[in-house]
Amino acid sequence: MEEKNKKIEFFDGIWYSSRLKMKVYSKCIILCSLAVIGIAGIVLGITMAAVKLTSPDGKGGVQNPALIRLAEGTLTDAELEIPSDEGSLSYISYRIKEGDMIGFIADEFGITQDTIISVNNIHASRLIQPGQYIKVPSMPGILYTVREDGETLDTIAAKYKVDAGKIASANKIELTASLSAGKTMFVPDAELDWITRQEINGDLFLKPIKARFRISSRYGWREDPFGKSSKRTYHSGIDMACSTGTRIYAALPGKVTTAGWSDVFGNYVIVQHHSGYRSLYGHMSKIDVKKGAYVDTNTIVGRVGSTGMSTGPHLHFTVYKNGRTVNPANLWK
Repeated sequence: MEEKNKKIEFFDGIWYSSRLKMKVYSKCIILCSLAVIGIAGIVLGITMAAVKLTSPDGKGGVQNPALIRLAEGTLTDAELEIPSDEGSLSYISYRIKEGDMIGFIADEFGITQDTIISVNNIHASRLIQPGQYIKVPSMPGILYTVREDGETLDTIAAKYKVDAGKIASANKIELTASLSAGKTMFVPDAELDWITRQEINGDLFLKPIKARFRISSRYGWREDPFGKSSKRTYHSGIDMACSTGTRIYAALPGKVTTAGWSDVFGNYVIVQHHSGYRSLYGHMSKIDVKKGAYVDTNTIVGRVGSTGMSTGPHLHFTVYKNGRTVNPANLWK
């Protein structure tokens, strides 16, 4: 009993029993443990918050070691394929972020929108997606595929009004080289033609209805609106529902090649445009143009109706490119 209650010196000049000393030790151990757990929790919370901020959708980040080293700035010149001479061509990879637009990316790297579109074979600039990787060249320009054997750098330079010497340097070929059909090369400072740029940016056609409308059926696969088939059917255009008699305008300048009747489209018109494009306007209540007439985007080609195979007043609008239908929504402003 005396041993259990024996007093010992805990601090200088202060005496406690051994039982009290053990209680104090226990409390110190518990408090230290709680402090360690708390600090670990704070560190974990900060780490999770940082991960959440850098990857808001739970995905992302570079996908391979070379791109990681690119992000860290530790890639060598050889790995980046950066040549020693200033006029040579090199590429880096860029991962598209949420909110990116081709114009913003081009400005960031000091090149043109045409460059990114051409090098990455982009057919519709509106369809680029976050997470997608694109190639970014070290200089502005576009890709060109030689069409005939015997073309030269001088003829290509004349076509695009650029320097033949730059083409030779970028592609590491002789200035006097004779080129073979099918060879693809980078043409520094060249730009896409206006029509191609408008197609890709979706600014080629205007909407044929200038009044208020709603899209009642989109381009592509859909349920049969007439209920004649349980299978899905392919819709070759866009249906724009609005009041009977609403004016329909040509979506692009061209020449009327057809103005007549079809059991499917009712009263319909087809307009031939440049670059292999044609547009069809169907189910009209009235046709306002004749075959052979030249039209522009202010020309009224007809009025909205519900003729032919139709469930109600609307315009069926189809766009053809070299005989094949394409989605009008990717081409109009």
